Amino acid sequence: MITIDITLLIHIINIIVLMLVLNAILYKPILAIMEKRARHLEGLQGEVARFESDAKAQQAELDRKIREASAKAKKALDEAKAQAQAAGARQLAEKRALAEEEKSKALDSAHKDTETARKELMDNTAEFARAMAEKILGRSLNA
Repeated sequence: MITIDITLLIHIINIIVLMLVLNAILYKPILAIMEKRARHLEGLQGEVARFESDAKAQQAELDRKIREASAKAKKALDEAKAQAQAAGARQLAEKRALAEEEKSKALDSAHKDTETARKELMDNTAEFARAMAEKILGRSLNA
């Protein structure tokens, strides 16, 4: 059984003193360290959030620059294709014109050669007819 005497009072005083000593020596420093750690973690979480938002902003900027570069490259490629097609069309037109000119010259030359041959044949037709007639008749037609 519990007896109420002076030892009970001494035990109560001992417990109160122990609580005060432990509070001053152990609990307050531990609580201070835990609070400091909590503040530090909150600061780190803030920095992490700031870094994440910076990373997202940088990623968005990088994506925008990539889209712009892609659009510029596509535009340059389209312009180069258009220039190449225009140059090809010009060269083709020049080649066609040159071929048409050469064709015209060749036709003119052929017509001239044909006319020259026709004139020569017309000029020589009488002589040719006489020579053929002489061969067929077997005698000379000069009389």
